[in-house]
Amino acid sequence: MTTHRPDTPLPHIEFDGRSATEEDLRIPVLYGYGHFTALQVRDGRVRGLGLHLARLDAANRELFDLPLDGDRVRELIRHALDGAGLRDASVRVNGYLPPGASRTTLMVTVREPAARPAGARALMSVPYARTAPHIKRPGEFGQTYYGILAGRAGFDEALLTAPGGVVTEGAITNIGFWDGGSVVWPDAPALAGITMTLLEQELERAGRPSERRPVTLEGPDGVGRYPAAFVCNSQGLAPVRRIDDTAFAVDDELMRELGAVYDGAPQDTV
Repeated sequence: MTTHRPDTPLPHIEFDGRSATEEDLRIPVLYGYGHFTALQVRDGRVRGLGLHLARLDAANRELFDLPLDGDRVRELIRHALDGAGLRDASVRVNGYLPPGASRTTLMVTVREPAARPAGARALMSVPYARTAPHIKRPGEFGQTYYGILAGRAGFDEALLTAPGGVVTEGAITNIGFWDGGSVVWPDAPALAGITMTLLEQELERAGRPSERRPVTLEGPDGVGRYPAAFVCNSQGLAPVRRIDDTAFAVDDELMRELGAVYDGAPQDTV
């Protein structure tokens, strides 16, 4: 759980293109049913912007039975960036449909840009699988709960697993494994993160397609069969040094290659 230190500036928040009011802020507090996407903006540009817009539209149709116009989303992001006075930023777009509303309310939050993860990560496996994991949504108690427990136990993040020790995803990341020749993503219900999707696309273009395979904590499909692993989300990529008691080598060459592939993904102007 993140708390603001006294020297951490509060985010700039807008609702439908205007500065948030007390009444606006009651919406996420009282009507938290919704969805969001998180993205990093650099000089007004975003990797995978079309994927973010498609994610928002698909979730909006599924949750609210309403389309969500990508041009409207881009306009609101631009307006919020101008309001915050930032060209480099961490941006989150949340969609809500308060009672009685006929149009999706969009909350755009702008913070200072996030730094890429530093150092290799340690993951603690936990028995938790999200409902409707294909939808990115706020207020996921289980992820937060297990993330806190993982931190208390000396880990960097929780690794979510389905019954039978089936690996699905990190609490706030996707996880990938390296089998010595290709990237392997767990073949299990999970959020298809934008960074993960971009890596898949760019690896394919580079002639190095990734694969989906079942991954479990133990057994013939266990995590121990892989020499290296990594996690990724909108903040970037980081190597994994251990899952529970299973250690992984930090493959610097692999991480450089994956970083170059991701950095090579096209950027779009908001």
